[in-house]
Amino acid sequence: MNNRKNALVVLLPVMFGFFIMGFVDIIGMAVNHVKEDFTLSDSMVNLISMSCFLWFLILAIPTGMLMNRIGRKNTVLASFLCHVVAMAVPLISYSFGSMLVAFTLVGIGNTILQVSMNPLVTDVVSEQKLTGTLTLGQFIKAICSFLGPIIVSWAAGLVFGWKLIFPIYAVLSLLALIWLYFAPIEERKVEAAKVSFRPTFDLLKDKVILLYFIGILVLVGVDVGMNMTFPKFLQERCGLALNKADLGNSVYFLARTVGAFAGGVLMLKFSEKLFYVGSVVVAMAGLLLMLAGSNLVYILICVAIFGLGYANLFSIIFGLSRKRVPEKANEVSALLVAGICGGAVIPSIIGFVTDSFHTQVAAIVLLSVAWSYMFFLITKLPKEKA
Repeated sequence: MNNRKNALVVLLPVMFGFFIMGFVDIIGMAVNHVKEDFTLSDSMVNLISMSCFLWFLILAIPTGMLMNRIGRKNTVLASFLCHVVAMAVPLISYSFGSMLVAFTLVGIGNTILQVSMNPLVTDVVSEQKLTGTLTLGQFIKAICSFLGPIIVSWAAGLVFGWKLIFPIYAVLSLLALIWLYFAPIEERKVEAAKVSFRPTFDLLKDKVILLYFIGILVLVGVDVGMNMTFPKFLQERCGLALNKADLGNSVYFLARTVGAFAGGVLMLKFSEKLFYVGSVVVAMAGLLLMLAGSNLVYILICVAIFGLGYANLFSIIFGLSRKRVPEKANEVSALLVAGICGGAVIPSIIGFVTDSFHTQVAAIVLLSVAWSYMFFLITKLPKEKA
């Protein structure tokens, strides 16, 4: 009993880190509220997304190098500190410039956290329990993503308004920092795998790995684009106020959570390729059907269909990439985390497109066009063994 209690003392603060990882998903609501508060164009306000996600390209590999120097726990603590400071910035000064600074820090903190969290988990659980623990961690992250729009919608009617999300997240980040700091974690002394720029980006010489990397760029870009576009689409199509439209993202994140759990079961019965094809088709159906109606319930069902299709594609591409070059698993992981910078690219293009056409329909069309790359990738998946 004491051993189990001691294990929880170590494991719980680590798992809470996955909740902090989900903070980045408030960017969709933040962008829309900043646009409304300061009367900005889509192309201008979407610079917030670029300021956040560009850091995944810049810092993914240096974070691996930093982790080898200062240790996994200290690296995760540094990420929590970045989140504390980031969430404090809008409380000190609320302007478009301060929001750029805040989400720059969120991007830096989240990059560090994405790179260092999984290795830290390996220090607190056995190899047999690692996969299940990481799956639970992603579920905890999904809970945070699901709750974010609900908190923003609730806070919009209060004195401090939607910005109440920042002190709440600041306190939670500080709690995570203190909790993990005092957790008695003994990092395993293993030979640190050196991850550096050249070997990592040399992987792109492999055409299949290059296509998988672009797939991650598209996946994350479409995800962030949907996160930012969907509330505005609901405003335009259904006439909702922004604080009500924000709740549409909760439906999207809930569908992704359900899809991830369902996928974990279904992928035990079906091959990765078959499941990939089905997921891509389902997600595209959700996007295209969304363009065909204006009823609120109908549109929410469409975004749920898209979320169900989207849910497992990142993990499938991640797994296929590591299987292709298993001897370079660390470099592959660093490269794919760098691919999260797709969240800086596609939303920026969406901003210019919606400003040109003056409708969010153009954004959904653009997301559908970007999604067509996932169909192209089907032809590059490994052939199934008989």
